[in-house]
Amino acid sequence: MENAKYPQRKSPRADFHDYSGGDYFVTICTRDKRHFFGEIYGEEMKLTPIGVYCRQQIETLSNHYPHVEIPMYVVMPNHVHMVVCVDGRRTHEPCVPTKRSALSVVIGGLKRSVTLYARKHNMEFGWQGRYHDHIIRNTRDGNNIAEYIDNNVVKWNSDCFYTS
Repeated sequence: MENAKYPQRKSPRADFHDYSGGDYFVTICTRDKRHFFGEIYGEEMKLTPIGVYCRQQIETLSNHYPHVEIPMYVVMPNHVHMVVCVDGRRTHEPCVPTKRSALSVVIGGLKRSVTLYARKHNMEFGWQGRYHDHIIRNTRDGNNIAEYIDNNVVKWNSDCFYTS
């Protein structure tokens, strides 16, 4: 039954894909694009404690989700970019929920972990409600994304998420 108070939102996910296998370029922003994760000084990202924790959680996502690999990522002042590789052959294992896609479970787990850390340490923090994903379709697409991630800190002043 639909709730008339809240209109049905169109999903930002591609309707031709189930997100339970494949390679994805994911961007997750902080609430109001606030600089919770740190600042960039002299083309180097200086992480806050919550930025360090977020980085550690990204690096250990495969420990919690064995069907997932994060070959590259960058933590920026107000967002995170990651390449998330989901092994579709392993998403049918009992540890993978069936009501949500494997990708949304992984992103939700990361967001939850960082939020709980902030609460436990009485830190002001919040994520944007959704995340952006792009299905990596081929090698050229993947190489462009890898170059973008590698250069994200250096090109911060021209980044679409840049705020001073």
